[in-house]
Amino acid sequence: MRHGLPSALDSLLRPRSASGRALVTGWFSFRDGEVTAGDALAERAVSDALGRLGVAHDSAWSPVFAPGELTLEEARPESYEQLLFVCGPLHGDQILRLHERYAACRRTAVGVSVVDERAPEVTGFHRVLARDRAGAGLMADLAGAARSGPARPLVGVALTHGQGEYGARRDHDRAAEVLGSWLAGQDCARVEADTRLARDTWRQCRTADQYLSLVGRLDLMVTDRLHGMVLALRTGVPALVVDPVRGGAKVSAQASVVRWPAVVPCEDLSPEVLDDWWAWCLSPAGKAAAERRRALLLRGAGGALGLRDLDSGH
Repeated sequence: MRHGLPSALDSLLRPRSASGRALVTGWFSFRDGEVTAGDALAERAVSDALGRLGVAHDSAWSPVFAPGELTLEEARPESYEQLLFVCGPLHGDQILRLHERYAACRRTAVGVSVVDERAPEVTGFHRVLARDRAGAGLMADLAGAARSGPARPLVGVALTHGQGEYGARRDHDRAAEVLGSWLAGQDCARVEADTRLARDTWRQCRTADQYLSLVGRLDLMVTDRLHGMVLALRTGVPALVVDPVRGGAKVSAQASVVRWPAVVPCEDLSPEVLDDWWAWCLSPAGKAAAERRRALLLRGAGGALGLRDLDSGH
C-alpha cells in the first residue's frame, strides 16, 4: 500500500461512469454476522478514502447492530455500480449470497483474509486486495490507519446480584437491569471491574493491588457495591453509585461518611437521574471532588476520618 488507500482504491474501482455509486459492505453488513472494532474501523477507512476520491457511496450495516442505518435489503443492486467488501475472511454463505444479489456490480474485496484462493467466495470478486498473502499485493490491515474520534471515558462497572442477607429489601436484580440497559446506551468504553478476586481466571484480578491498579486507570466507576465506591474514591476516581437495598444500607452509610453525593437510592433509580450524576462525575467538579475524597481516605483510619477537612459542598 505504498501510495495509500485512496490510491489503491482509485486503481481498483475503474468506474464505468462519472455518476457511478459504490456500496461498502463487510461482515458488519450481515444480519447474522458480527461487528468487531476492526471491522468498523476498516469501514471508516474505506468510506473516508472514497470521500477523498469524490466517489459517491453508501455503507450497509446489520440492522441488529445499527438499527436505522442502510441495510443490504434496502440497498438495491441497480442503484450501485461498484461493491466493495472490506475486512474479514472471504468465506461463508453470506458472501456467496452477496455475489448473487450484486451480480451486475463490479465487486472488489479490500483488506480481506483469503483462506482458499479457489473458493467461489474469493473467485466471485473481480479484484481482491488481501492482507494475508505474501508478495507485492499484500496490504496493511485497514484498521491500523483508520481515523479515530475523540477518546471516550473509560468506565468500570462493578455490580452484584448477591447479598441475600438483605432479604425482602433486596433490589439488586432490578438495579443491575436498569444500570445495564442504561450503560449500553452511553458513549464510553466499558470494562468489568468485579471486586471479587480469583486465582484461577484471567478475567478477575488476583490481588487487591492489581485491582487498585485497574481502578486507578478509570475515568469513572459505576457500581452498586460498597467497595466499588470506596476503592474508586480511594484512587481519586469518581463513582456513580446505586444503593441496591431498599431503605439504604452500607453503601449509603459509607457514602455519608465521606459525604460523597453521587449515590442513587434504588427507589429513585431512573435513566434521567443516572444521566445527571454521570454528567457531574465526569465534569471537572466531579473529578476534583473525587480527588478530595482520595486525600481524605488515605489520611483517615476507620471512624477517625477528618470530615472537617472536606469542604461544605460536593
